[in-house]
Amino acid sequence: MSTVGGVSASGLDQYQIKPETGGKKELGKNEFLNLLVAQLNNQNPLEPQGNGEFIAQLAQFSQVEGIEKLNTSMGSLVSGYQSSQALQASSLVGRKVIVPTDKAVVDTSESFKASLVLPVSSSNVYVNVYDASGSVVSRVNLGEQQAGNVSFIWDGKDSSGNLMPPGTYKFEAQATYDGEAKGLYTMLPANVDSVVLGGSELMLNLAGLGSVPLSQVQVIGQ
Repeated sequence: MSTVGGVSASGLDQYQIKPETGGKKELGKNEFLNLLVAQLNNQNPLEPQGNGEFIAQLAQFSQVEGIEKLNTSMGSLVSGYQSSQALQASSLVGRKVIVPTDKAVVDTSESFKASLVLPVSSSNVYVNVYDASGSVVSRVNLGEQQAGNVSFIWDGKDSSGNLMPPGTYKFEAQATYDGEAKGLYTMLPANVDSVVLGGSELMLNLAGLGSVPLSQVQVIGQ
């Protein structure tokens, strides 16, 4: 079989094909194509290169070309996603979001609105409110509720009707079903103090809660 520049007709198999040129025994797509054309021009007409080998080499070139285009497309996609994240982040600062948590910073001068997740219907649903020291200050009785998201409101007062000071409060939702009281997930509002860009996901720094992934946010408010 003929040779091209010291490389036999099957010599392409010795090289690692990459989108860009590199070190020893690495071919870029242009070098690969030039070598393939030269190989075809200089092959022995009486012993032409086998169809199977030729098709395999063309497939290698097509694969390299496809990888290069894919890398370019992915780079554009990532850049666009990062720009979208930055724009989204700037619009979230100072706004209120709803996240799955049991604690919230409450301004007791106005009614505190939140919700809980009830997996099945119950005849007795309620929410205990705890202050920063862990003492129960109030209970919000919701009575009978159907399964789903159930809204509740705390007026900011203790069980004696006294207005509580602003601060961080814990909300423990429970419901009676299957013959016993069971805890429920609560969805509480929180203010976005700042955001952290970078990494695999946008992180929100929430007042009184710390860092929370954007994926945990259920609702974005005003």
